[in-house]
Amino acid sequence: MSENTCAVCDYELDDNRVQVTIGSRVVEVCCQECADKLREAKAQGQS
Repeated sequence: MSENTCAVCDYELDDNRVQVTIGSRVVEVCCQECADKLREAKAQGQS
């Protein structure tokens, strides 16, 4: 995975990217749906 792809689905990031803070780390995802998935995974201890 490169820095220019979504951390959840590996889709290429564009100007609509969303930044999500997980712990002390900022992760970029392609959309709000992926941001929600990442937050849910973290809440369940899967991240």
